[in-house]
Amino acid sequence: MVSSSSMDKHFITELKKKLETTQKVVILPHKNPDGDALGSTLALMHFLIQNKHEAVIISPNDYPNFLNWLPGQEKILKYNKDPKAVRLKIESASLIFTLDFNHLSRIGDLEPLIQKSKVDKIMIDHHQSPDSYATLMYSDVTMSSTCEMVYNLIESLDSKAFNSEIANCLYTGIMTDTGSFRYPATTPATHKAIAHLIEAGASNTEIHQKIYDSSSFSRLKLLGIILSNMKQIPGLPIVYMTLSQDELNSCDYKKGDTEGFVNYGLSLEGIIFSCIMIENESESIIKMSFRSQGGFSVNDFARSYFSGGGHHNAAGGVSTDSMATTIARFEKAVLEQTDKF
Repeated sequence: MVSSSSMDKHFITELKKKLETTQKVVILPHKNPDGDALGSTLALMHFLIQNKHEAVIISPNDYPNFLNWLPGQEKILKYNKDPKAVRLKIESASLIFTLDFNHLSRIGDLEPLIQKSKVDKIMIDHHQSPDSYATLMYSDVTMSSTCEMVYNLIESLDSKAFNSEIANCLYTGIMTDTGSFRYPATTPATHKAIAHLIEAGASNTEIHQKIYDSSSFSRLKLLGIILSNMKQIPGLPIVYMTLSQDELNSCDYKKGDTEGFVNYGLSLEGIIFSCIMIENESESIIKMSFRSQGGFSVNDFARSYFSGGGHHNAAGGVSTDSMATTIARFEKAVLEQTDKF
């Protein structure tokens, strides 16, 4: 395996060798792909097709409607919709890229199909504690987003390749994964990349509007419910919010409707840890998202208590208990961490 904490020359050299001959490429985002996962995979797809490779994106499942304008997204194969076509593509692939995740468990039911494939696998990701499935790996936890990493990759391989399609995809992922450029991982290099992407044709104002200003009436009703459900843990700078399946149903919930809700907790003065718990009856789980500010690691917290992980200040987890039991477990867990607040 070749690892790269920054994108070193060896990674580029090895990747160039693989791309010297025409490849049949499969590109994978994680389950429930977000702006960074879709933006990075689509940008890479456009770049590879430009360079005469066959390239297809296979998503484990659907993604939010506010991302369905991204250039090329209509070509994405979804395993939950067309498993036969997906299996054929994976079986005929000569190269597999995995983007924005570093454990094959993050692709759900696709995991055994990818494990079975004997072709080289290339990981591009910025999350902590990468697994060892990849032949070639560009892994850097200091990067703002996987899209910024794909930007660096394309810049190294062919700096003239950027067009409006690639630029719009990469801008979307960097913007969403940096919280509109306000998270600590946003560096001068991030802003330089963004400036270049706007020059290359990224419609920055339009992208922001499509992502953040296209809420449905039912989504705003759902936001009202979750804010009214917000509770602070007494004496601690921690809030949590809950949504039951009944509450979701009452607002005609659609995938992506709760995106970003967890961040509202951090907008409260003095709060440094926000959690959201959302019931999913069909999977018999409570899906959890964690956000923090400053030194508290929600990645460590999620890994220790809720079978999850992610970044220092942004992570996810899961509970198979009832909502009431999950809340009790959460409260107990944070009380065990009081020395860190």
